[in-house]
Amino acid sequence: NNKKKVQHFMLRRYQYHAYKQQRWKTVHAVLNEARIRSVQTHLAADAAHVWHPYSSASRKSQVWPVVSASGVRLKLETGQEIIDGMSSWWAAVHGYNHPVLNTAVKEQLDNCAHVMFGGLTHRPAVALCEALVHIAPGKDISRVFLCDSGSVSVEVGIKLALQYWQAQGLRKKTKLIALRGGYHGDTFGAMAVCDPVNGMHAQLFPDALPQHLFASRPQSRFENSSLMHPLSTKTKDESIVVLENLIAEHASEVAALILEPIVQGAGGMWFYDPEILRRAQTACREHDILLIADEIATGFGRTGKYLFASQHADLEPDIVCIGKALTGGYLSMAACLATDRVALTDNDHAPPLMHGPTFMANPLCSAVAAASLDLLTSPDYDWVTRVASIEEGLRSGLAPCTEHPAVADVRVLGGIGVIQLKSAHHDHNRIAHSLIRRGVWLRSFRDLIYTMPPFIIDQDDLNHLTSAICSAVQELPKLDDDFAP
Repeated sequence: NNKKKVQHFMLRRYQYHAYKQQRWKTVHAVLNEARIRSVQTHLAADAAHVWHPYSSASRKSQVWPVVSASGVRLKLETGQEIIDGMSSWWAAVHGYNHPVLNTAVKEQLDNCAHVMFGGLTHRPAVALCEALVHIAPGKDISRVFLCDSGSVSVEVGIKLALQYWQAQGLRKKTKLIALRGGYHGDTFGAMAVCDPVNGMHAQLFPDALPQHLFASRPQSRFENSSLMHPLSTKTKDESIVVLENLIAEHASEVAALILEPIVQGAGGMWFYDPEILRRAQTACREHDILLIADEIATGFGRTGKYLFASQHADLEPDIVCIGKALTGGYLSMAACLATDRVALTDNDHAPPLMHGPTFMANPLCSAVAAASLDLLTSPDYDWVTRVASIEEGLRSGLAPCTEHPAVADVRVLGGIGVIQLKSAHHDHNRIAHSLIRRGVWLRSFRDLIYTMPPFIIDQDDLNHLTSAICSAVQELPKLDDDFAP
């Protein structure tokens, strides 16, 4: 309570002085003051002016000020160093301040920081697109549309699917099929294919979003991914039958099926059986429906064994959305990949793809993305061994959590570890504080405490990370009621 009173006092004092001085301050003075003021005043300014992701402007949640980052560690303004168990939301797979990526950015900065991509081109973007086609899931992927973020890549993918069928003269094919438990982004087209009942947007825009079709969340788990329910992999899964029937029944009005291969991310961190993907693809081919693979979170090795989760099922998607780890966490960039079938329609009079982000194919982003791909796929880096080691460490390190009565499930796949709790009503600020005290950064949500550490994490830091998670779980209230994840 005393800490909250101090924070409130600092905020009010900051607002008072800001009001008094705003008439005469120059922009230079504002920026200069921001560089030298105390941490408390800095946080007060944050509370007064900054809107953080997934937060309320009126109900401020705790934030921790970062001053620098290197390797797997973030350094706070207090001087404390913490291990980043989130890879900055799946993105910083090589950790921070990596010399290879730093060099790529610096060299490109000396040549050209940005140039519009409409009517112009440049070597970093072309090289990147060639590399993406080379490694993409599915042998027929041949075209790349570079954009700003994962949500935008989904928007472009949806546009491509709809425009493809329009060019074929099938204008009634405007619906999409998605899976319950799915998450595809925060823009309007992407929100419309997120889980319509339990998704984070479900209650906010029910009357504003396009109405699409949803199949059940897959029930069959990825083999041996659960540490608590290993036998559930082989249970009969009616969800695939529901999906097949939905495709068959609505084929005349459906443009595409969109799904996250193997791992449903922000919709529940759920790992499912590759056989579901195989049967979904077969149904799409039989009924002439495009298949969109959302690899934004899962791409670039996160699920282990393959660069893309689609490859666990030998999937041949028509459209692939990628992002997050594309630039190694350095700059915001995503891409929508497509086959020639989708990109080159038979109708010579079809309109062009009407999408053009201002910062599309930014040279800095393109250069660091190409450097990240080169690093990731180099033999010396050996990402497969790195991710396999992380998976082994997560399995052994998180195993003690299976004994806690508040825990419903513990699951691990590749470089992803998940603790699912029996209740979604935990104090996530308290969980974050518990982890920060132990030198670890994670951002839990709903009923999930999860981690996807950078690929460069060593065994000692991984042990520290999992030990901190288990200790934080031990502090949770014990819930003895039955729960089936």
